[in-house]
Amino acid sequence: MQINQFIKQNRSDWEQLEILTTNLQKKKTYQVIEEFQHTYQKVARQLSYSQTYFPDEDVTHYLNEIVAKAHNVLYQSQQSSWKQAYHFFSSKFVGLLLEQWKAIIIAMLLFFIGGLASFITVIDNPAHLHGILPEEMVQSVEPESLGENPQAVDAPVMSVEIMTNNIRVAILAFAGGITFGILTVYVLIYNGILIGALAGLFWNYSNSYSFWAYIVPHGIIELLAIFIAGGAGLLMGYKIFVPGKYSRGYQLKVQTVRSVQLLLGTIPLFVIAGIIEGYITPADISLEMKYLVAIITAVGLLAYMIAGHFLMQRRRLQQSAI
Repeated sequence: MQINQFIKQNRSDWEQLEILTTNLQKKKTYQVIEEFQHTYQKVARQLSYSQTYFPDEDVTHYLNEIVAKAHNVLYQSQQSSWKQAYHFFSSKFVGLLLEQWKAIIIAMLLFFIGGLASFITVIDNPAHLHGILPEEMVQSVEPESLGENPQAVDAPVMSVEIMTNNIRVAILAFAGGITFGILTVYVLIYNGILIGALAGLFWNYSNSYSFWAYIVPHGIIELLAIFIAGGAGLLMGYKIFVPGKYSRGYQLKVQTVRSVQLLLGTIPLFVIAGIIEGYITPADISLEMKYLVAIITAVGLLAYMIAGHFLMQRRRLQQSAI
């Protein structure tokens, strides 16, 4: 069966499931529940078919969304808010990441392109630093005395300020999708340029080892969260610019919901990164210990993704079996 025929043949079932899902949130009469369960089972089978024959098409992502939403609504009366949060962070968030991994990779590449360009520029001529970084940032950086007085840092205040700033950057990268992704591209490249210029400055002072020891402990989590938000913005912009078989309004609606969920999922990452940056990064510990923290965060993220993927696959099998 061709994808257009599949959509045309089953679209009415999908629309009915969305209507029944909304109705079930308002009233749980026997008739509504019975009709809902019948339609839910039918669409779940169609989702399984779509995952098999059209795994990379928008229709599969759409069906996965409405089936997951219907499943949550059906059992929400039996779930506490803590269980719903657990479901989101244990599997749904990972599933969303895996669905848009290409956009996340592109966001990462844009960041590193900006970083590499400014790094090479500053190495070639240190005076270029003043044309790249804001003057107040240049004046505040002392590459020869990095970490000499960690006690001067107010860790709680610094942690909150850093976390707030990073969340602001992520929101801007995400919201940039409405500009067809142009603002998102700018935010990613610009922030890459800032890091690359600083890396070039410390390279010129032969202090790169210390510089990266103060960046990577929180940077691995922090940058991943920014790449996720940036990827969400890029995907939204692309889908609006190239809507495919659907209208731009429909793509905007679907991608906004998905992107907001991704953005919400990054908040715990920013909280963790802010705590590390406020308390561990400026702490009076060896540089090797700081690198060890970075390794632990990387391993932790990898373990989270693997566990989340496993749980997501198990939930999908359970939904298909209903």
